[in-house]
Amino acid sequence: MNKQGTITVGGQAYDAVTGLPIAETAAVPQPEPSAAHTATSHAAKIHVTTQRSSTLNRKFVGQPKRLRTDITTAHRTTPVASQTVHKQTHPHVKRFAPHPTAVTRPTESHAPAVVHPHVAKAHALSAAKAEPRSAVHVPARDTGRDTIARAIENSHPQRGTHKSKFWQRQRVTSIVAATFALVLLGGYFTYLNMPSLSVRVAAAQAGIDAAYPDYHPDGYALNGPVTYTDGRVSMNFKANASEANFTVNQSESGWDSTAVLDNYVLPRAGSSYMPFTERGLTIYTFGNNAAWVNGGILYTIDGDAPLSNEQIRRIATSLL
Repeated sequence: MNKQGTITVGGQAYDAVTGLPIAETAAVPQPEPSAAHTATSHAAKIHVTTQRSSTLNRKFVGQPKRLRTDITTAHRTTPVASQTVHKQTHPHVKRFAPHPTAVTRPTESHAPAVVHPHVAKAHALSAAKAEPRSAVHVPARDTGRDTIARAIENSHPQRGTHKSKFWQRQRVTSIVAATFALVLLGGYFTYLNMPSLSVRVAAAQAGIDAAYPDYHPDGYALNGPVTYTDGRVSMNFKANASEANFTVNQSESGWDSTAVLDNYVLPRAGSSYMPFTERGLTIYTFGNNAAWVNGGILYTIDGDAPLSNEQIRRIATSLL
């Protein structure tokens, strides 16, 4: 063994540490060979014959073995050959390159694989996400506007509530106002029609077809309730600025105009009466009083109110 850590056996250089042959001995710097060594090497290249056995120092070198001088073949040494070389290396060489170990492949099992529940759930979610959906393209600008609008609405959660409550109060107020107006209007019409309603009630109680006059002189109004007896209805009108008044009476009768003149007018007025005809009616006036008959009802006006013939005529025709 020289100082460079190599061992030369049969003209082949080996690494003293790994025991492997050195591919290119020229790459390792060698001391200048002597003339005898050069001649021996040259003779070994020319005469490719079996070298005679020689006794070596067994303390440092193992049993000599014939090796091929082909460097390329030495590089292609199989792992078994390398293992053999390792066994024939110097006993002081203790470090070797790791030997490749055979990989034992697990025996394949034909039993069906059991899928973990969590793995199955993950696969289901992945499949659901992978399903095609109707994609709607929303421009980024519109998305930003929607986000801003939602942020504004969320920043003022009470504004819509107050507005809704305000409109609800307005609606309730409008409904109450409309109802109150209807009540007032109904009350007004009821007030206007109250005399007529009172006359109808009294007529029903008296058992005759009585009516309320649609006309009464200005400054006069119905005074008190409508009174009635069996077969007779009376209503009194009084002046607003004085005590003057007149009463319109309606009673059931079988008289005609001549009977009214003979049985009612002449006994009260004598010859001081004035007859006139209006819309088929024969009306007799005497002083502030009047009398006529229509449809089996005897109509009379009496009192101290200074009524003109025109006012009496209009009252009579308004009762038709």
